[in-house]
Amino acid sequence: MNFNSHTDSVVAAAVSLVNALTGGQSHGRPYEPPQGEDRCTAAAEALRAGGRRGGGVTPEEAAGLTDVAARLRTVFASVGAGDVDAAARHVNDLLSETGARPRLDRHDGEPWHLHFHGPDGDMAGDWAASCATGLAVVLGGDLYDRLGVCTAPACDRVYVDTSRNGTRRFCSTACQNRVKTAAFRARRP
Repeated sequence: MNFNSHTDSVVAAAVSLVNALTGGQSHGRPYEPPQGEDRCTAAAEALRAGGRRGGGVTPEEAAGLTDVAARLRTVFASVGAGDVDAAARHVNDLLSETGARPRLDRHDGEPWHLHFHGPDGDMAGDWAASCATGLAVVLGGDLYDRLGVCTAPACDRVYVDTSRNGTRRFCSTACQNRVKTAAFRARRP
């Protein structure tokens, strides 16, 4: 039984939003976040990782979610740099600004479930509140070091380590394989 399914889903949404909507490097290549309609599609796909069902994202909502993703990136970057205090300050700022508060809600034919925003917020604010609350739960527990930034060269995508032993260092198998291949080639005469 998993009583933290909502936390798990909003943290997954935070990872997906950051990776889809913030620039940097991805898998050894520069990454430019999508623009226009592609940004709307990327935002909608990222929210599906958080359990959102159906529905598109408007350009205004995508712009708001892009701003949220940039703020969430600072949390992962702070943890990745070993500065949990800074990560906690970033999360606390988001919690304060969004007025995040627990609320039981029922929609889309689902049973009652926990949300961390009010009934009248906008999409970006609601997701910021939910993601910040999920990250607060993670940072406030023993597993805060499960948040990370890929350690592969030329990659700054973020991840949540859900492995049993907690040793994940890469955002994807592709980055892990890239690093292992480079190490193998470096050992060859």
